Amino acid sequence: MAADVPIGRIHLHAYAERLSVRAGESVDIMASLEGADRAEARLVRLRHGDAHPDGPGFREEEIDHPVNGPMPLRHQPVQQGNFLRVPDPDARLAPEGAFTLHAFVFPGLPGDDRQEIISRGCAARGYGLRIDGGGHLAFWLGDGRSTEEIAAPKRLLRHIWYLVTASFDPRTRRVQLTQKAVVGRYNAIWSKIVPCDYDAVVETEATIGLHHLGGTEVLVGGLEERGEEGGTRVGHLYSGKIDRFGISRGVMGAAERDALAAGALPATADILAYWDTARGYGADGIGDQVEDIGPHGLHAHGVNRPVRGQTGWNWDGRSDSFRLAPEQYGGIEFHADALADCRWQPSASLRLGEDLHSGVYALRLTAEHGGEVATERAVFFVRPARPRAEICFLVPTATYLAYANGPKGLEGDVAQAVMGRAPVLTATDLEACANGYRFGLSTYDLHADGAGVCYSSARRPIFTMRPDYRLPGLAAPWGLGADLSVLAWLDHHGYAYEIITDEDLHRDGAAALAPYRVVINGTHCEYYSERMLDATEDYLAAGGRLLYLSGNGYYWVVAFRDDEPWIVEVRRGQAGSRAWQGRAGEGHLATSGEPGGLWRNRNRAPQKLVGTGFASEGMDVSVPYRRRPDSRAPEAAWIFDGVDGDVVGDFGLVNGGAVGLEIDRYDLSLGTPPNALLLASSEPLTRNWPLAQEEVMFAHPALGGDENPLVRCDMVYLRTRNGGAVFSPSSIAWGSALPCNGFDNSVSIIMKNVVDGFLRRDLPPEG
Repeated sequence: MAADVPIGRIHLHAYAERLSVRAGESVDIMASLEGADRAEARLVRLRHGDAHPDGPGFREEEIDHPVNGPMPLRHQPVQQGNFLRVPDPDARLAPEGAFTLHAFVFPGLPGDDRQEIISRGCAARGYGLRIDGGGHLAFWLGDGRSTEEIAAPKRLLRHIWYLVTASFDPRTRRVQLTQKAVVGRYNAIWSKIVPCDYDAVVETEATIGLHHLGGTEVLVGGLEERGEEGGTRVGHLYSGKIDRFGISRGVMGAAERDALAAGALPATADILAYWDTARGYGADGIGDQVEDIGPHGLHAHGVNRPVRGQTGWNWDGRSDSFRLAPEQYGGIEFHADALADCRWQPSASLRLGEDLHSGVYALRLTAEHGGEVATERAVFFVRPARPRAEICFLVPTATYLAYANGPKGLEGDVAQAVMGRAPVLTATDLEACANGYRFGLSTYDLHADGAGVCYSSARRPIFTMRPDYRLPGLAAPWGLGADLSVLAWLDHHGYAYEIITDEDLHRDGAAALAPYRVVINGTHCEYYSERMLDATEDYLAAGGRLLYLSGNGYYWVVAFRDDEPWIVEVRRGQAGSRAWQGRAGEGHLATSGEPGGLWRNRNRAPQKLVGTGFASEGMDVSVPYRRRPDSRAPEAAWIFDGVDGDVVGDFGLVNGGAVGLEIDRYDLSLGTPPNALLLASSEPLTRNWPLAQEEVMFAHPALGGDENPLVRCDMVYLRTRNGGAVFSPSSIAWGSALPCNGFDNSVSIIMKNVVDGFLRRDLPPEG
C-alpha cells in the first residue's frame, strides 16, 4: 500500500543530498523526526507508484543493505528566508565613532511584522536599520541591557524605491533617520503624477547608548536571534529588493544624501563598507557573492539564493537584461519563505554496491509512537557504474524540481476551473498545508509578497516526489508516480534498461545519451536547459532513437549552476501557460545570463526535435486516439502490428483515456520536420481544453477543444539523420495507460512495437 502520511504528532521528513548517484558511490540521507526518537530504515527499489485499482498497485522491493534496521533520528530545524551574511572578524563594522547606514530599498510587504534591512547584533546588543511592524522605517540600538527603536512617522509604501539612511553619534546619542523616495518613469508601481509625500526626516536623541556585540557578523535582510534547541537562527526576514547599500563614518548630511540619491558614491574616506550590488555580472550570469568595494573587502554571501539580476532603483526601462546595463540591475530580491537548502546533517550514508541495478530507489523510514505510524521515502536515482544496456530512461528531474512541493493545492484560485471538476485532496496536500510550506515552494507558487518563485531545490523534503504522489485537486499520478508506470512496463516486458537524470544530461551533454540505442523520456519533461536541449538534438542527429512520452515537453528554459546542480532556476516571461509573470526587465536567468521564458520564443520549439509541441491542457476528461492515413503507410504500419481497429487508448489510469492532462500537436509552421508521419490524433476534447496561451493572438469564443481544430493531441513518427528516429505519442496520460489490463492493451502493443523496432540496428524499412 501507499505510504502513511504524517499529519499528527509524528513528523518524519527526509531527502537525499543528491538525486543522481552512480552504483558504487555513496549518498547521504538527511532526515528529521519529531514525536519519536528512531525509525526503522529499509533500502527499497521503487517499482510502481500509482495505487489505482485498475493497475498493478503500489510496488516496492526491499534491498539487502547494512543500513536496514533501527535508526536514531532527531528533529532538525529549517532556516527559511534568503539573506546575506557579511563576516566581520575584526569588527570593522562596529565603529566607535559616529556612523551612517544607507541603502536603496523596494519594500515588498511593509507592515508584515518587523523586517531587518541591515543589522549587526543580537538580542539587546548592536544596531540595525529595519521596517517596523507598522511599516515604518526604524533605527534600533542596544546597550547590552535593553534596546531602543526610533521610527519615521510615514509608512513606507509597497513597490516604491527609497533611499533610506540612519546615522548615530555615540558621543551625543543623536539619531538621524531619513527616507527619500526615488520615483522614476519605470522603476516603481506609481508614476510621478501621484500626489504623495513619501519623504521623512527624524532627528532625535536616543535614551541609551550602543554596545557592539563581539564575534558577530552583519546580516542583510535578517536579524540573528536565538533559535530552536539553543542554536541561533536568522529571523525578522525582509521581503522586497535592496540595491546598493553601505556603512560610512560620520553623520551623513543632506547634500551627501541628495548626491547618493542621484547615483553618487559616499565620500571615499568615509566608507567602511559599500556593497555594489551591480558588480560581478557577466555573460554567464552572477553568483551569490556581493562585492564590497570598500577598504576592507567584506564581501557579502547569499543564503538560500537571494534573487539577483533584478531591476534596481535607477532602471530606465530601455534595457531588458543585466548583461546590457548591469549598473541598472543592482536589485537583490529577498523573500521570507524562500528555501534553497535545508542544510541538515546526514542521518545515514549509503554506500551502494557497484553491481546494484540502475533504477529508482529510496531509503524508506518508518516511525511509530503511541499507535501512530509515519512513513517517509527519501528518493534518489541510481545510474550504472558503467553503461551496459541499450535502453535508457531519462528521469525528468528538472520538472520534478519545478513542481516540488506545489502548486499549493488548497490555495489555487483557478484550480477548480482548470480541472473542470470538484477538487479531490489527498493526505499529502493536507500535510503540506499543515506544515505551512516550511520546506519551500514550487516554481508554480508565489512568495508571500506576490513575486513568483524562480528557484527550486532538491535539498529539502519534497512531498511531490513521493512515489504515490497525486496531483492536488485531480488526484491523478504526476511526476515520479506517473513515470514509475513506464518503468513498470519495461520491467513487465523484461527489457534491460538504465536510468539517467536531467542533472546528468545537463552536466555531461550528449555523452550521457551516447551509450544508448534507445532513450525514453518521462511523462512530463517540461523544463529543459540549453545544454539538455543541445544534447538531445546532437544525440538525434548522430542517429539516436527517442521515445517522447511527454506532453508539454521542452517548454520552459531553465538553468543550473555547475557547483549547485540541486537548484533549478526558471523565469516566466510574458507568454506561455504560466502561474505567474516576471516583472518588466526581469526575464533573464541570473544563473546563466540567458533569456528565460519559452524555448519556442527562442526559435527552438519542441516540434523541431520531436515533431510535436504544446497544444492544450485539460483535467476533466481523457480520450483515445484515432488512427490517421499515415499509420497505414508502409514505413509506419509496423508500429500498429497487433492493434485492432482505428481507436487506440480508450482506457487509462487517468480519467479513462491515453490522451489526457497535457498534450502536444504536429505543426509544420513551428518546425515539425517535413518527413514526419502523422499517425493518429485525439478524439474530440471538451471546452475545458483551451488552446495554449502562446497561440492566442485575439481572445474569441472558439478556443476550446470542442471547437478549435488546433486543440488536439497528435501521435507522430519521424526518421532523423544517420538512422535515428523519434516516436511521439505526445500525451502525459500515455504512460498511465500502459499498465491497464495487466499491460496487455493497444497502447502497450504500440509501445512494444516501437521499442523493439528502435532496438534493431536497422530500423524497419520505409517501404
